[in-house]
Amino acid sequence: MAAVSNAGGCGILATGPLNADETRECIQEIRRLAPGKTFGIGATLLMPGAKENAEVALEEQVPLINVSLGKADWIADAAHSYGGKVLSTITTAKHAQSALDSGADALMCTGHEAAAHGGDVTSLVLIRTLSERFPPTPVVAAGGFADGRGLAAALTLGADAVAMGSRFAVSQESPLADEIKKIVSVPGIDGGATEADTLYGKNFDGLYARVLKSPAAVRLNARPTPFPVVFYRAFKAASAMGIPLWKVLPGLLTQYKSMYAVANFGAATASLEAATVDGILGDTGVQFIGQCQGLIKDIPKVDDLVQRIIRDAIDAAEENRSRFSSE
Repeated sequence: MAAVSNAGGCGILATGPLNADETRECIQEIRRLAPGKTFGIGATLLMPGAKENAEVALEEQVPLINVSLGKADWIADAAHSYGGKVLSTITTAKHAQSALDSGADALMCTGHEAAAHGGDVTSLVLIRTLSERFPPTPVVAAGGFADGRGLAAALTLGADAVAMGSRFAVSQESPLADEIKKIVSVPGIDGGATEADTLYGKNFDGLYARVLKSPAAVRLNARPTPFPVVFYRAFKAASAMGIPLWKVLPGLLTQYKSMYAVANFGAATASLEAATVDGILGDTGVQFIGQCQGLIKDIPKVDDLVQRIIRDAIDAAEENRSRFSSE
């Protein structure tokens, strides 16, 4: 993540699997590796532990906090007090308006092609629609972008920046397991993953999500996980993250619908870690990935990747300009 910031981007730390102490340690390590550079942390507010991680980020005065799945007005108020910014991940105009009403400074508009929890509308339409509807709010395009031509296209559609989570996950500095990097980056004709090798459904973690096709992903998306199994796995995941039972149990008893979604998130943790950390797919692991995996054909260093993306975006823009030239 620090490599992205050092290369001129804005790396965002995924805090989902981290407890508050681990989040603080990671923030301090990022500052050591990328001194003076802009970076952010992600907070999926529906998840147990997200509030505590966000509080740590605010105490550490992290420049950017990327929030999703929850009301973040208290985060915006605190971040703005030290000059920080809030980037809200959204999939619809309704969610975008709610995010802005809660103090968001920018919108990460996440299309159907995206890894994990994209929406129903494709990026081609979503980015253009929301950039027109909510000026002058900065728009970050997410979902389907993995190269310079994608960057040029996103800017043409009205975006101010792009997020390339799947692309940067398959880089030399990324902590993603090497086995998964190889599966994604090997050309599909030789047995690797293509743009068609993803699954989109809500049975895996309770929300519609896009994952890499694998035996485990097919099985877990086939039907909802039985209620008792979901909560058993969720409690195990909470325990592994150091979240005490008393923080989870009251919600289970009073907010069944939202907590069932939380429980599904927790139940999915082991499968995600098997792929992301251990590099295991098969009958065990599930990996969030976007359809842009079909565009990922190598495992470069982050700085080289950023420079290539910029160079190719400039070339694409010049090529398109020349097509409309009267000369």
